[in-house]
Amino acid sequence: MDAQHPRRRRSTTVRLSAAAALVALALSGCTAEVQRGWLPGYEDGQQVTNMTERLTSLWTGSWIAALIVGAITWGLILWCVAVYRKRKDDEVLPVQVRYHVPLEVMYVVLPIFMVGVFFYFTARDLSEVEDVSQEPDIVVEVYGKQWSWDFNYVDDDVWDTGVHVIDIGAPGNPDTLPTLYLPVDERVEFQLRSRDVIHSFWVPAFLYKKDMFPGNHVNVFQVVPTREGVYAGKCAELCGQHHAGMLFNVAVVSREEYDAHIESLRERGQTGQLGPELDRLQTPGDDNTAGEGGA
Repeated sequence: MDAQHPRRRRSTTVRLSAAAALVALALSGCTAEVQRGWLPGYEDGQQVTNMTERLTSLWTGSWIAALIVGAITWGLILWCVAVYRKRKDDEVLPVQVRYHVPLEVMYVVLPIFMVGVFFYFTARDLSEVEDVSQEPDIVVEVYGKQWSWDFNYVDDDVWDTGVHVIDIGAPGNPDTLPTLYLPVDERVEFQLRSRDVIHSFWVPAFLYKKDMFPGNHVNVFQVVPTREGVYAGKCAELCGQHHAGMLFNVAVVSREEYDAHIESLRERGQTGQLGPELDRLQTPGDDNTAGEGGA
């Protein structure tokens, strides 16, 4: 029997080495995904907005911290199970302890410290993401409605609108969706409103979404798109029968292409703004202000 032990050890070593090689190969194929925590993004590392790196760091840092805590917790649990398990020939009860002050203090202090660290970094990054103190280059007013979107280009005094998608999987749908055009590397201020029920403006590639409420409140955020391309958008709040068809695109383009799009809207006669007069939740005699914001 002893002569077989080296062979067994070699076999175990070979299996472990093969498993490690497979894990390394799998991770090498998704290095970019790991670095951004499997969030939407691109392998070349170019950021989609000026907030992409900050939000990605917060996300991946939170997961790393959670995994470390999980590994320590499960490690201690398994260690206790292994070390303090009952043996066959052990008929003596372990020492019964009613309390252990240092351990109980650690149970209280350590979670408070961990939550405090999470809160600090979240509050720090959220204050940057939510900052609207800078002067925007363009202002876009977005109305959510059952079940599509109205876009007002406030500075250019033109508008665009869309209808919801009936057959979501039909070929050609991306070409017929309402498309919001944004100039690259320019600060955009979004003013979000709802015409009827609660919606949520979500562009997954921006790593950010914000709710839209009916009423007199408007939600505002600013972002600087830094990568040209067409990005999918959708409503992230269940808002009724055709919620799944409440889709749109965001086209981040050069200033020249943006100006050309604005001019094409003007040539189609889509000048002025689509205001609260189109809101569904109006009350008679409210001078058409019922839908100028969310909640």
